[in-house]
Amino acid sequence: MKKFILLSCLLLTAIAAQAQFEKGKWMINPSLSGFQLGYDTGSEKTSLNIQGTGGWFVADNLALTGYIGAQFSGVDVLQIGAGARYYFHQTGFFAGADIGVYNADDNTDFTLGLEGGYAFFLSRTITVEPGVYWNIHSDASQFGVKVGFGFYF
Repeated sequence: MKKFILLSCLLLTAIAAQAQFEKGKWMINPSLSGFQLGYDTGSEKTSLNIQGTGGWFVADNLALTGYIGAQFSGVDVLQIGAGARYYFHQTGFFAGADIGVYNADDNTDFTLGLEGGYAFFLSRTITVEPGVYWNIHSDASQFGVKVGFGFYF
């Protein structure tokens, strides 16, 4: 009986999530409380990042995204970029890639970012989204974990 109830709950979650990843929907994903911690291989310092991401689903399960953020690690960094995120089989698992520009101490550099995570629905439109990321710069890379909140419209 417990297995049946668990299976039913998972099925209902998948059905509720399906409507949120359809073409024409919008998403906003702020990392509001600075849970995004990373390790920079260039400076060998831990950093605290705050980032806001927005996106529009151009096809079912595929969103074009844009982001703006800030990083605090002794050197303040501003970041802006664009990318895409794909949600696998309406389950909430996603993978994304982006390209961006960041400015640190008046030095501007380009980045390539990769991410993966899961959109856990708290309600029909609100998610908690834990994930991992890897940002590649010209002279270093940054990897870490992050937690954000998603709002799907």
